[in-house]
Formats: sequence, structure tokens, C-alpha cells
Amino acid sequence: MSRRDDATAKLRRLLDSNHFPPQSRLPAERQLCLELGLSRSALREGLEILEAEGRIWRHIGKGTFVGSKPVGERSGLAMVAAQTNPIEVLDTRLILEPALARLAALHATEADIANMHYLLEKSEAARDAETWELWDGTLHRAIALATHNNLLLSIFDAFNAIRSQENWRRLRETSQTPDRLHIYRAHHREFVEAIGNRDVDLAETMMRRHIEAVRNNMLAKLAPFTPHAARTENGRSLDNGATGRSDIAAPHRPE
Repeated sequence: MSRRDDATAKLRRLLDSNHFPPQSRLPAERQLCLELGLSRSALREGLEILEAEGRIWRHIGKGTFVGSKPVGERSGLAMVAAQTNPIEVLDTRLILEPALARLAALHATEADIANMHYLLEKSEAARDAETWELWDGTLHRAIALATHNNLLLSIFDAFNAIRSQENWRRLRETSQTPDRLHIYRAHHREFVEAIGNRDVDLAETMMRRHIEAVRNNMLAKLAPFTPHAARTENGRSLDNGATGRSDIAAPHRPE
């Protein structure tokens, strides 16, 4: 059993013991490491898996809590979600995530990189949309974590939480095809390998290529509802199919 699997199993037993009721705070990481006989990096990997499964949630500066994040914690985010739109979120991803990949290539520990490879294997093994979404989202968050920058992680979590809402999930699923998922898996391998090789320029480029492909494919689904959003300056459709091309729409200019 790997240290990650060992940590996850021990944490699951801890939660299953009902010693910590829903919304109670878990002990600090240092105490959990002592009680469970785990290293700090192994504990964090296990916590990340449980968070992806929805069994715990984390609040930076306050700790780790059992269960799903309560509605009250989401109220501010719900206000933002009500005032934004898919194009804004996709544009935010395009701005932020290539920079996160670049920083991860600089700051990731060996444990961070090993965790990315583990999550990469999990996402590649996914055989249904729900499982793919789980491991895809966890992999992208692992890259944000690997920057070791709490402010950037908070920004990532804010827009990533909007993406986890039901209407976003449906949009992502309808824009996915087997061919596109094949392309996305290849993109994942490319940017994880670049991060592991400490190639900051390639990590940034490969992540940008990936987010552009996802963005273009999703905007093509939105095109009937936002006629100008998915077109370039001369009116050509932005949808590049499953090719993963990195063309980005120029801003629409009035005639």
C-alpha cells in the first residue's frame, strides 16, 4: 500500500468512527500526523482525496471540517455566481491557470509532483463523466496547491467552486466527447511532465493550450445563446473541435 493510500485509509477510519460529527473541526495537521503515524505530506495527500470526495472541506486560516461546506459559507460566492457568466469564468481560468502551472514548476515539492502523477493516473482511468470531473478538478487544484501561495489558492478555489455548480457541470458534460477527452488527457500529461521537469515556460504553454481547448469547446456550446462570444473578429466560429488548437477569439468590434 502506498503512503497516500495508507493515509487515506487511516483518515477514512477516523471519519467512520463518528468521533467527529458533521461540521466539527478536525485536529490540526501536526496532531493528526502524530495520532495517525503519518508524515505531513502523506496526510495532506489523504486530505486532498477526501476533500475531492466531499467528505471534508477546508477553510484557509480556520482548519479542516467534516462533511460538505455549509450553505452559509457559500453565500458570498453565490452572489458572485449570480452576477457572472460562463465566458467570464472561462476567461479567468485562461488568465490564472497558466500562471499557476508556471509557479508550480518553480515551487512544487517532490511530493507535490508525485501527487500530480497519482491524480493524472486516476483521471486517465475514469470511465464516466462524474469520475472524470472529480479527478480532473482535483488535479487542477493540486497544481494550485503546488504554488504554495495561499492567496492564489483562495482565488482558484473561488472560481472553481462556481464551476462545481450543477449548471456548470451540465455545460461541461455536454461539451465533452470521447475525442475531446482523449485530447484533454494528453494535455494533462504534457503539463504535469513539464512541471515535473521544472520547465516553467513549457508548463505555462501546455496549460494555456489545455485551457484554450476547453474554453473553445465550451464556448461553441454557448454560441447559440451568445452569438458574438464564440466568434473571432471576422465572424469565424471559435470551435476547433477536438484538435486542442490554441486559437483565442479576438474581442468583438462593432462594425
